[in-house]
Parts: sequence; C-alpha cells; structure tokens
Amino acid sequence: MKTRKFLAFLAFSGILLASCSDDDDPDPVNEEEVITTMTVTLTPQGGGTAITLQTRDLDGDGPNAPVVTVSGELSANTTYNGVIVLLNETETPAENITEEVEEEDDEHQFFFTVGGGLNASIAYANFDGNNNPLGTEFTLTANDASTGTLAITLRHDLKKPNDGSLADAGGETDIAQTFNVVILP
Repeated sequence: MKTRKFLAFLAFSGILLASCSDDDDPDPVNEEEVITTMTVTLTPQGGGTAITLQTRDLDGDGPNAPVVTVSGELSANTTYNGVIVLLNETETPAENITEEVEEEDDEHQFFFTVGGGLNASIAYANFDGNNNPLGTEFTLTANDASTGTLAITLRHDLKKPNDGSLADAGGETDIAQTFNVVILP
C-alpha cells in the first residue's frame, strides 16, 4: 500500500513540475539555412574577365555529388575582388541566403584555405559589427604561376574573434567546397 501511495505521489509531482516549467516561453528557433549553391566571383582589379567558382548541389544530402565548376584561370601578379553569393535553389524563386548571413554577421564567417602549391593569398574585405572578419567580400592576390586548391568554408555559431583557423573558430559548417585553381603567367 505504501508503494502505491509513493508511486502516486511521484506521478503527481511529475505533473506538477511539468506544468510549472519555463517551457511556456521557449527561445525562438533559428532554423539552419539551406544552401544549395555557392558562387564565388573573382573580378580583376583594373578590369578584365571575371572568373567564377561554383558548387551546386540541388539534392542536398541526396545521392548526387555537387557540380563544381571553375570558369577559367587566374592571371599571375593580379589582385581580384571576390564576392560570394549563397542560394537556396530548392525554392522558387531561389532564396538569397547571403542576405541572411550578412544580417547575422556576428554568427557567421567564411574561411579560406590555400593549398596544394597555389601561390595566392586572401584578405577579408568585409567585417561584422565588432570588426571581426565575415568574408562575403574579400580580395585574392594571385602571385606567381602555380596550381593548387582554394577551400572555402562557411561556419556559423562560431567563436569570434578567432585566430583565423577552423579549429579555433569551432561552430558548425554551413557549406564547404574545395576548388582546383590555376594561375597562369
């Protein structure tokens, strides 16, 4: 009999505690962005033909690999103004996710990793409200003729400021792509 009374007391206490929780006013849910397409446009300072790097994955985590394209080669000893546009092409018309990233600039940052022998350097051209890098705009300086890779990664909910590395920044990756790049003499 004592066991039944004790179990009834526990059940009643659980109901009472559940009804008095703070869940009546939950934090708003900030849904993760769906990014199907990242287009990076590199325009040479002083004029010339723009080069486009693009990754497009219309089925998301589906069975099809993203379509990755690079429209041409960079020229040695040239500085390019870079602009990144992110789209969700699962919607019609396509949603421009870049606007959301820029509105939530304190929660986002692009990271650029030059590798595989590519002789180039990157500098951020836009920043969040606390003067920490954002990276939807940047400059790429193509130095000597070379070939290699340029990896571009967008992180959110990261540590800012950080030391510029993905390891220090933490957070979650929204999109990441490595492009094969050639710099011609």
